[in-house]
Amino acid sequence: MSGHSKWHNIQARKGKSDAQRGKIFTKIGREIAVVVKTGGSDPVSNPKLKDVIAKAKQNNMPNDTIERSIKKAAGELSGINYENCTYEGYGTGGSAVIVECLTDNKNRTAGDVRHAFDKHGGSLGSTGCVSYLFARKGVVEVEKTENIDSDELMLSALDNGAVDINEYDDSFEVITNPNDHTRMSEELTKLGYNVLNAETTLMPDSYVDLDEDKLAKFNRMIDALEDLDDVQQVYHNVNLE
Repeated sequence: MSGHSKWHNIQARKGKSDAQRGKIFTKIGREIAVVVKTGGSDPVSNPKLKDVIAKAKQNNMPNDTIERSIKKAAGELSGINYENCTYEGYGTGGSAVIVECLTDNKNRTAGDVRHAFDKHGGSLGSTGCVSYLFARKGVVEVEKTENIDSDELMLSALDNGAVDINEYDDSFEVITNPNDHTRMSEELTKLGYNVLNAETTLMPDSYVDLDEDKLAKFNRMIDALEDLDDVQQVYHNVNLE
């Protein structure tokens, strides 16, 4: 069992930033719009929608807001059509960055993303320039309580196809293959575990260390990218500790 995951720290930092800026509902609303357009408005038959709804509830998004977002995407209410787009580039110290967006105007989004890179010492690259350094994985976060036997959880997770497990002070992180996180979440829930979150993510194969000045500059770039309305996720390979 691994004892440490830098991805956990990166995600915790991002979640905190999104909550502080009050933009998480907008970002989740766009996710709902896209998954409903592609897979339908029924979470029973659309597992991606089910995942986004769980994410919305985890972030205390009101039920009526969730339902309204689903109805908009299903065409019951007027809404905007969003497209997926991904940008790759470099931060200070040769760090690798991937930015996933949902937008109704790709020209605007490309300009905003490029500006955030350029302003903070980074550079936008071509498609594929850094994505080979990352692998898409599923992640299921399980609440850690006094009643949980870590060995028993590990065996249960491995029996259901987990590829790794990380333990922290207040939670366990079960790593799965890209499309297995929903099934893993359901199986662990059936076994009585409290699943806090389940989603897919991009994990770097290795991490780079930056000195204090470069790290501060890099963090300012990440903050600028995450502050853009069109940006959904920012992934990178910098050790933030």
